[in-house]
Amino acid sequence: MLSTYFTVKKEGNDEQMIRKSRFIGYVKRVETEEAAVNFIQEIKKKHHDATHNCSAYIIGEHDQIQKANDDGEPSGTAGVPILEVLKKQQLKDTAVVVTRYFGGIKLGAGGLIRAYGGTTSIAIKTTGIVKRQRMQGFSVTVDYGLLGKLENVLRNSHHILEDIHYLENVEFIVFVKDGEELSFKDWIVDLTNDQALIEETEAKYIEIDVESTVEEEIE
Repeated sequence: MLSTYFTVKKEGNDEQMIRKSRFIGYVKRVETEEAAVNFIQEIKKKHHDATHNCSAYIIGEHDQIQKANDDGEPSGTAGVPILEVLKKQQLKDTAVVVTRYFGGIKLGAGGLIRAYGGTTSIAIKTTGIVKRQRMQGFSVTVDYGLLGKLENVLRNSHHILEDIHYLENVEFIVFVKDGEELSFKDWIVDLTNDQALIEETEAKYIEIDVESTVEEEIE
């Protein structure tokens, strides 16, 4: 299982006009090919009157599933540029549909590649990208005398303090990056003079917002 990877937020869209043609980009996080196909069909149904509904998706821990569809546009001018944006952004488990309403002016192969790639980038930027970081949860229990010190240190660390339970003693729920578990335990032992009960809880992915960095046009 990957320690970190990038994907999009749940779902979003954006659009632009290029030489009288309307391009609408739809983006969705998908974890199976069935979900990707269903999403594409949903957009095609929504825009059944559009000139084209071109699409691409990339799925799997190692990008095992990659598909692109030009939906009637000249070969390689629509689906592949969409897929290339996903690759450049290093996105996983992501599907995109770019709907085009033809405005009467032909764009040529280069223009189409830039239009579909650019619309994809705009839609991804609007939707938002997250870094999913796999982290190990810990329960750290101390007496109330250590509450202030430990809370302050944890909040100013690079670990994620998710919750504090005020019970008979104080329980901190903390998430730590993969590979830092032992150093975290040693750190807590040192901070508390070995006066903490440290227990592993669940491991899960934590999502962190990141900026979209790919240009809006593909040459």
